[in-house]
Amino acid sequence: METIALAEVAAVLADPSRATMCLVLLDGRAWTVGELAKAAGIALSTASEHVTRLAGAGFVARVKQGRASYVRIADPRVAELIEHLAQHAEHRPVTGLKSSLRARRLGFARTCYDHLAGELGVALRDGMLATGLVDTADGLTLTPRGRAVLDTLGVPVAAGRRPLLRDCLDWTERRDHLAGALPAALLDRAVDAGWVSRDGHRAVKVRPAAEKPFAALGVDLGALVRP
Repeated sequence: METIALAEVAAVLADPSRATMCLVLLDGRAWTVGELAKAAGIALSTASEHVTRLAGAGFVARVKQGRASYVRIADPRVAELIEHLAQHAEHRPVTGLKSSLRARRLGFARTCYDHLAGELGVALRDGMLATGLVDTADGLTLTPRGRAVLDTLGVPVAAGRRPLLRDCLDWTERRDHLAGALPAALLDRAVDAGWVSRDGHRAVKVRPAAEKPFAALGVDLGALVRP
């Protein structure tokens, strides 16, 4: 049964167009079928068929907003699976200046579904641990000091079904960054406040306004090697 299930998952991602759609959706946003079709370079009707296949396999979910219909990753676990599979593809040698720059930007800061990854994401985990905002004595937990700092920064800490914090292995740094409801809320706040901006292809650009809030989280942005 496990072999059959694994083969089914592999079959879903074996098609280059469906794989491209999944990689595009890793930026955490909801996309229209038309936007996915353009990203994959295929016809709208073909893209619709692929979305139906992905939805049937539980990879994506359709979301209605008024008259518009959107597609997004169905579950963070699906995003994590795709991220780990992409790790193997990214091991191929980078050729050309444009590809090299893109790889460096992704390695420095990118989105891993709905949270920060890359060198910046790992530095964020290290910083929050070093400054006592997060503790690992009883699993990953947010400390009272951490709650106070996040409240000052305007980052909501809401309890829900999703884990607040968990480790996620970063495929470029080979170390853990933080995933879960809290890092997702932190990324949303960082984008809304102009600390960071999405730079396309999952890359994240760090703005000058990020220096103070990230310092409060234990991250010295000046010490990081930016591309």
